[in-house]
Amino acid sequence: MIASSPVLATSLPQKHLTTCSSGGGISLPLPEKLAILLDKSESIDEVQQIHAAILRRNLFLHPYHPVLNLKLHRAYASHGKLRQSLSLLHETIDPDLFLFTAAINTASINGLRDQAFLLYLQLLSSEIVPNEFTFSSILKSCSTESVKAIHTHVLKFGLGLDPYVATGLVDVYAVGGDVVSARKVFDRMPERSLVSSTAMITCYARQGNVEAARALFESMPETERDIVSWNVMIDGYAQHGFPSEALLLFQKLLAKGNPKPDEITAVASLSACSQIGALESGRWIHVFIKKRSRIRFNVKVCTALIDMYSKCGSLEEAVSVFNDTPRKDIVAWNAMISGYAMHGYSQDALRLFDEIQRTAGLQPTDITFIATLQACAHAGLVKEGVRMFESMGQEFGIKPKIEHYGCLVSLLGRAGRLKQAYEIIKKMEIEADSVVWSSLLGSCKLHGDFVLGKEIAEYLIEQNITNSGGTYVLLSNIYASGSDYEGVRKVRSLMKEKTIVKEPGVSAIEVDDRVHEFRAGDRNHLQSKEIYTMVRKMSEWIKSSGYVADTNAVLQDLEETEKEQSLEVHSERLAIAYGLISTKPGSPLRIFKNLRVCSDCHTVTKLISKITGRKIVMRDRNRFHHFVDGSCSCGDFW
Repeated sequence: MIASSPVLATSLPQKHLTTCSSGGGISLPLPEKLAILLDKSESIDEVQQIHAAILRRNLFLHPYHPVLNLKLHRAYASHGKLRQSLSLLHETIDPDLFLFTAAINTASINGLRDQAFLLYLQLLSSEIVPNEFTFSSILKSCSTESVKAIHTHVLKFGLGLDPYVATGLVDVYAVGGDVVSARKVFDRMPERSLVSSTAMITCYARQGNVEAARALFESMPETERDIVSWNVMIDGYAQHGFPSEALLLFQKLLAKGNPKPDEITAVASLSACSQIGALESGRWIHVFIKKRSRIRFNVKVCTALIDMYSKCGSLEEAVSVFNDTPRKDIVAWNAMISGYAMHGYSQDALRLFDEIQRTAGLQPTDITFIATLQACAHAGLVKEGVRMFESMGQEFGIKPKIEHYGCLVSLLGRAGRLKQAYEIIKKMEIEADSVVWSSLLGSCKLHGDFVLGKEIAEYLIEQNITNSGGTYVLLSNIYASGSDYEGVRKVRSLMKEKTIVKEPGVSAIEVDDRVHEFRAGDRNHLQSKEIYTMVRKMSEWIKSSGYVADTNAVLQDLEETEKEQSLEVHSERLAIAYGLISTKPGSPLRIFKNLRVCSDCHTVTKLISKITGRKIVMRDRNRFHHFVDGSCSCGDFW
């Protein structure tokens, strides 16, 4: 019996000493008993005691020692003792394939890529032939560069068609974005596993090729699709500008009833709601999460809810979720600061910034500063914003990125400090991108500095610094604002020559869980007749309240009457008209526009909110506007 050994009796836990004998009194040989004890070990102390027993009994010379060594390696690794686990291989005389493979796998899954490759090279130099498990293990450490060499070895040893190895190759190529190589391996697989198919779908989705991803997803047998493959497809749509498709696929998943959505599903679907302002859909998902015990209200899910409510226009609900979020991390704080910023509650954003360190004990990140600087820019808090920008490097050691400079230029530009903003761009350590230049150009138009605006825009176009449509459109706007329609025609001709298309304005409103989109002059809606009847009524209401059209917002060379008619059918007005005829009197309207709301529509929306007694929440490219009783939360500063 093992208990009779003086060495083991004093070094092994007593509770395990009786587990190695069968009920019939048959005792296993000592090495086999120790192997069983290693499998059952519950602490690192037990593993070390068994290891000591192996050494004291000189079992490293026993024929069963390779098995013991392998189990020791796994036991140390399972308790997080990687150094002891990997050192076993170096202390072993003539380690076999199984110990090498286990050591390579341990190094790989723990991020020790260099060590994994050293072990692999040592295996080859020992003239040991790697098997499919060896390659599956070393592939976990491969980068986009090293995978080519390992792929060559796979083919050399005749394992190119092994399902485990092929799946590993597809995964590495997919993560590295090498779609062609991933697809070649995938197409040659005699049997495609769920893992390999999901890896290939992930590869397509990350590249933005959602059509190919969906085609492969649909080709999988329905019974084989797990929640991971569904999540990859839903998130792929959400991340690449197809939020409606993401929500439709989420609905299809729910209709099937299996597999069950998890936290990743919820986060991806909430992201889709955020993009199109689908507040009611987001609320439904919130209720769904509450009713599903499988989906926990962890910080990731709560952060997604905060972001969704903020971007869908319900700041109150965002604040409520934030206050109830358990163990808030810096990402949750950033989401709430960003929410306050986009809604114009700049002082609340600054208050949260102070609380991050004082109350939460967290350090702000570069994202924290972007959100806080945006809050300052939206409220014209120049002094606070400049101080915040300077504190990044001086107090927190964070080097400003292009986004931080963009916020600073926007802050100074909106406040009318155009030359100061221009000087900052010229002195930046980073080359200004089209977003930064467009911000300054927009400020030039806002403050009527057409000379500086034309100088900057013409310089950018001449130097071919930007090919973005935004710069050309802003230059066109600057010419139009100065009634220089020849300049407008010149810019448009240049845009046509370079095949640059102006992004069309689109406004959306959610009614009865459906998102309705409108473009300027749109007559494609099923209720178009009723919508235009309401548009005419709106025009009558606002004119009786003293409204005079701001025709400077119209860039075409038209007669004044034609300009007024053009303004009447802007996309946001069509969305408001549809909301007025489709919702209960007094209920709030939430409009989402992809571009900056024009000055005339901003004035009209203020009047409509007063005349109808409706709260109108409008999100444009820059921020949220809360129109209540004839006033806007932005204070006409946007």
